[in-house]
Amino acid sequence: MATKKSASGTSQGLLPWLGIAFILILLDQFTKVLIVGYFQYGDSREVWSFFNVVRVHNTGAAFSFLAHAGGWQRWFFVGLGFVATGFIIYMLRQHHGQKLFAWALSLILGGAIGNVIDRLIHGYVVDFLDFHWAFLAPMFPGGHFPAFNVADCAITIGAALLILDELRRVRRG
Repeated sequence: MATKKSASGTSQGLLPWLGIAFILILLDQFTKVLIVGYFQYGDSREVWSFFNVVRVHNTGAAFSFLAHAGGWQRWFFVGLGFVATGFIIYMLRQHHGQKLFAWALSLILGGAIGNVIDRLIHGYVVDFLDFHWAFLAPMFPGGHFPAFNVADCAITIGAALLILDELRRVRRG
């Protein structure tokens, strides 16, 4: 016999996923506060031969897309972040029992909000993870992959989990 989901049951199912997103937001903002506090814009410190900690500002989106668009992009990406947040929360409410899907959405949610906070506070996103390898030189100047942050990592991992979830769904289907 099927039971109808209560509103409080849906809320209870949503809370752990929002908690994961909140922890990611805290981790992302904590790391960015450290970078802003200890690094000047453009500073770079080598950690390993292939990895530096840097401080760069991204006014655009991934790979600095629209970075030089004149300023309107800040509010566009903030608005997009709010729309994405609403949609992701709606999807988490509907599918909170689907673990892999909900993990993916929680990671994307935490990352998106982390970067929106940067745009609201600074007008740009603080990036600081700089990986570089010689084999990347044909694609990126000096072999440096574009710098990124914890929020970007969460979004990327979340997107990969969404793809994995869909592949698993198709294989079962």
